[in-house]
Amino acid sequence: MMCLGLGSLATAQQSSQPQVKVNVLNVCSPSAGEQQEIASALARVPKQPLFGLDFEIDRGRSSLDVGPGFLQPGSGGQMSSDPGTASWVRIRREFSVQALFSTVQYSFSIDPKNMVETLVFRVRDPKELMQVSIEDSASAVTTPATMLTSGTPASRIKLERFGKSSIVLARCLASEASPAPDQSAYQPLFQSASAILANYRGLLGARTTVTEELERIGGAADSKPKAPKSPSASKPAVKKK
Repeated sequence: MMCLGLGSLATAQQSSQPQVKVNVLNVCSPSAGEQQEIASALARVPKQPLFGLDFEIDRGRSSLDVGPGFLQPGSGGQMSSDPGTASWVRIRREFSVQALFSTVQYSFSIDPKNMVETLVFRVRDPKELMQVSIEDSASAVTTPATMLTSGTPASRIKLERFGKSSIVLARCLASEASPAPDQSAYQPLFQSASAILANYRGLLGARTTVTEELERIGGAADSKPKAPKSPSASKPAVKKK
């Protein structure tokens, strides 16, 4: 009877555990409906926005293993596995009240391996769509100024939806097990996202601001306090007669 009781208790505990639902995102080849949602969201991003008076510019340095959330790379980027830090700059502007989006946030990060550029638009009154993010990345073998002036194309587009799974489109590369998938059908979406990213680089002054702020981070790290002068060094030399 004790064995039967324990068996019934174990069965009841297993049945009371909540079921875990896993959503698998097909980032390489989204469905036709998902492509339409991406195209619709990108089309609603204002090309000539009216910004409010409020703005924010931040800079900092973070350890790679505990970096801020907006520094986490997408499928197109990979944070360096070497011990070190990532330097980052963040620019935020607010849209006027009439706009669909409330804020736009641009961030640029560089670590020993990669440079990642991310543009995020947050919806003012989220019902289905919550935010749109566009990302690109490049190897850190070049300089941030070169990346910002060369117009690196977008490599990842993400729509975060309210009460639904996200929609993601990313450039997928070949692997040892399989060749690169044919993504020619998605080129108009990547081109639209790249145009938005290039436009807001200029609207937010990212090319100048990012370079200047990264120089300040580097200057603060390289500057060392000067050693105090010895008392003898401060005394004037006495001429011998």
